[in-house]
Amino acid sequence: MTETATIPVDNHQKRAGIERRERTRALMIRSAIGVFAQLGPDAPVIDDFIAAAGVARGTFYNYFKTTHELLAAVTAELNEEVLGMVDPHVLRYDDPAERFCIGTRLYVHFALRYPVWGAFLTRIGPAHAVRGRRLDRFLTRDLELGIANGRFAAGSALVVRDMILGSVFFGIETLLTEGGSSQHIEDMLFTVLRGIGLATEEARRIACMPLPEIGPVSSPVFATLKTAQDN
Repeated sequence: MTETATIPVDNHQKRAGIERRERTRALMIRSAIGVFAQLGPDAPVIDDFIAAAGVARGTFYNYFKTTHELLAAVTAELNEEVLGMVDPHVLRYDDPAERFCIGTRLYVHFALRYPVWGAFLTRIGPAHAVRGRRLDRFLTRDLELGIANGRFAAGSALVVRDMILGSVFFGIETLLTEGGSSQHIEDMLFTVLRGIGLATEEARRIACMPLPEIGPVSSPVFATLKTAQDN
């Protein structure tokens, strides 16, 4: 009787320990977003993060060995969560031009909905935020498809990718800091589409297509971030 009674207690304690560890890790990642957004990818030191999260130095080392390991965790987990929500909507479209325009605008939408996330992205830059990650892979996928089937008049998917990603990160920063036109990203994409061979009317239509309805990110970190409406 005694041995069997201890099993559910042990399982409960194990689950509680796992949940506590996940909450602490989420707290550290959430706090790190603001630190990196303010100081950039290289300037922060460990003291900045333990102060922001309100944890002990030993707690930091229980989860991350270096600040760059923490940066990698923040970008990987949050960026992947956003793209995990965006790409299923993108894949509903067959046309690669529609795909990359919808995907780009939804990505920017999240960066503007959660301004601290947008500030984080623009401060650390595309080299840390997207190179080799889902956005890079998905965008390159759609551009290569458009070039292969003759939809785009471009010799290199990488050239067009770099044009788009550079514009996206500057565009997010412009919209967060300077205001810009409500059609800023759409105008940018229209210009890209014209540059790769689409006619004016078609380029404008695709750049300004209605966006699919997409809810907030429900991850443990994103769910705690302030939205633009909260500020």
